[in-house]
Amino acid sequence: MNLSMKWLSDYVQVDVSPRQFSEAMTMSGSKVEGYEIEGSEISNVVVGKILNIEKHPDADSLVVCQVDVGEEAPLQIVTGATNVFEGALVPVAKHKSKLPGGKEIKKGKLRGVESNGMLCSLGELGLTANDFPYAIEDGIFILEEDCRIGQDIQSAIGLDDTCVEFEITSNRPDCLSVLGLAREAAITFDKPFQMPSPTVGKGIGNIHDDLKVTVENPQLCLRYTARMVKNVRIAPSPRWMRERLRASGVRPINNIVDITNYVMLEYGHPMHAFDYKYVKGGQIVVRNAREGETIMTLDGVERSLTPDMLVIADAEKPSAVAGVMGGEYSGIMEDTDTVIFEGACFFGPSVRITAKKLGMRTESSSRFEKGLDPNTCMSAIQRACQLVEELDAGDVVEGIIDVNNSTISPRRIPFDAGWINRFLGTDIPEEQMRAILTRLECRFEPGVVIPPSFRADLEDKADIAEEVARFYGYNNIPSTVLRGTAEATVTPRQQFERTISDTMLAQGLSEVVTYSFISPKYYDKIRLPKESPLRRSVTILNPLGEDTSIMRTTTLPSMMEVLTRNYNNRNPQAGLFEIATEYHPVEGQELPDETANLTIGMYGGDCDFFTLKGMIENLLHVLNIPDWEVTAETGDPTFHPGRCAVITCGGETLGILGEVHPKVCENYGIGCRCLLARLPVAALFDHVGAPRQYRALPRFPASTRDLALVCDDSLPALSIEKAIRKAVGGILESLELFDLYKGAQVPEGKKSLAYTLVMRAPDRTLTDEEADKAIAKALRILEGMGVTLRA
Repeated sequence: MNLSMKWLSDYVQVDVSPRQFSEAMTMSGSKVEGYEIEGSEISNVVVGKILNIEKHPDADSLVVCQVDVGEEAPLQIVTGATNVFEGALVPVAKHKSKLPGGKEIKKGKLRGVESNGMLCSLGELGLTANDFPYAIEDGIFILEEDCRIGQDIQSAIGLDDTCVEFEITSNRPDCLSVLGLAREAAITFDKPFQMPSPTVGKGIGNIHDDLKVTVENPQLCLRYTARMVKNVRIAPSPRWMRERLRASGVRPINNIVDITNYVMLEYGHPMHAFDYKYVKGGQIVVRNAREGETIMTLDGVERSLTPDMLVIADAEKPSAVAGVMGGEYSGIMEDTDTVIFEGACFFGPSVRITAKKLGMRTESSSRFEKGLDPNTCMSAIQRACQLVEELDAGDVVEGIIDVNNSTISPRRIPFDAGWINRFLGTDIPEEQMRAILTRLECRFEPGVVIPPSFRADLEDKADIAEEVARFYGYNNIPSTVLRGTAEATVTPRQQFERTISDTMLAQGLSEVVTYSFISPKYYDKIRLPKESPLRRSVTILNPLGEDTSIMRTTTLPSMMEVLTRNYNNRNPQAGLFEIATEYHPVEGQELPDETANLTIGMYGGDCDFFTLKGMIENLLHVLNIPDWEVTAETGDPTFHPGRCAVITCGGETLGILGEVHPKVCENYGIGCRCLLARLPVAALFDHVGAPRQYRALPRFPASTRDLALVCDDSLPALSIEKAIRKAVGGILESLELFDLYKGAQVPEGKKSLAYTLVMRAPDRTLTDEEADKAIAKALRILEGMGVTLRA
């Protein structure tokens, strides 16, 4: 929001520098981004009067002017302009003057004749014909202003306003107006606020004889007011209005259009003016667009409408997109004779959705989408008609059409000065609190405070406390030590995830965080089959780009992207993990299912399939998940078919791990082996075993046996371990694989596995006979699996 300080002075007198004003407003909660003084790039440019014009002796296209600039002697200036004449008042850039864009003017000679400056055009002063409609753009600016010779051009033409830029938060639409910021400034600087009360004289005729308004959707149109102006006299706006619009970043057009923009900036309530001759049937109908309907908007683009969009229509067709932009034939033309002023309030979310769908965010939509006060409609439309009378832009018609569907009732918020002081850590007298809130136009009843309707952000006691704090002064609130105790608790699931993270960190991995938004091309890079249900993703309606257009259904591409980045940065090795979320759409359900997964990625160093498998086995041990199994997996196209496995428990899959398929590595441009694992956190959590029971250190000695076994190369070592554990039973204290051998000493297609068994009885010394019997039982079971002792 750009605020003209000249405009602000109509409602509150603040006699401080722009810097002091900006700092104080920021401290009271209205953040200032910066300020700019109009004409600050112009220096040493004054009003001059042309006394005499003679032809240049050596150039037919040049003339020599003698110009009075209020000094002892006139200045001689050579110009090629054809619109100058004796007696004309013109802007004169003297020797060593500066113009917008860093242009510097110095005296010199033109075709041998001395020129002590330059006569300026509108463009050279940074202006256009919209700012001064009587001037021409391709010649010298001939001044028709009430100014004196030698006067600085900034003050002579009103190019000396200060514009302050505010960052207005979405919960304060009332501050998207001059009046809203004036109200804030008045309280900040403890100055009187002069709230205008627009008045309109008795008009001609009666609007109800010429216009009928029907609102078919009262949920989306909270209020609709209309007034009519006949005998419209289109003309340029007066200079004071053009100056204020220019300072606010709005281009002046003509008096009627400028009035609607002026009121929008002043009251923060968008308005629209319809040319009555294009309102077919003398009817305005506020309705939803019909299927297949289109409208040519004021910007000359034909736009397709959908039934969820609200439009302002006549008896035949849409004339405007409600709250966004008018139609091509709703604008003001040179031959416009009768105008209908619209002051309406539309449902903010509907305006925002419509503007997004049509791809057009306007000054109007940016205000409506934040939620405006329906009560401002009447003041805004009355102000517009008041300006019509002041500018003699037409004859106001008697009567107002007001369709009010608003059900907003005053909010009643408990008021407790003691609670506010405890909440803020202050000792502010209640009388001071009441004074602050009263100046904010709040009302009081016993035990409650009632905020004004334009302050929709005030909903609770904390909001009232914030208003007190910001005008009491944040810098006046003493620093205090935090009181009270925190009693937050961690849920079992949260503790479980923390244990996973701690275990992964303890094993030397680094935690990463990746985006949930990915590109559909990522599925191709991991060789996901075309028919895979994982390709059905949630699509982002307004993505930042194609690379972030969908929500991921698998975390593997995200981890591969991080590994690729590390590889391209020439990191020799990487071991990473993340507890990341996947998003799976559900038929008939608005929101997708969100599932957390532990994802591990590794490359480089000495890591291989067994390194990753060992880390996961250790994690399962720490999480106390018993009876899990590892089986080979050959059908997942993301992984190497001979170096991939699935972990299961009780028939449910706990995860997949393995070496990445070489073609996937090639897709990512990684020139070494990569390892990936993905384990659903919910599945791990569901299979946590009973809490571990700790017992005292053993009092009796252990018996140790080594077994060297020969088996088929395809037989998993885990199957052998489970058979041994089952056969030996409760006396088995530990079982460790210490050697794996393939070579000349064992037959082809076989492998040798060597285990160390530690056996111990908790209540006695274990005899050799008991140990040998347990080993013999294990060998009998293994023999049934094709496993024999190595000779």
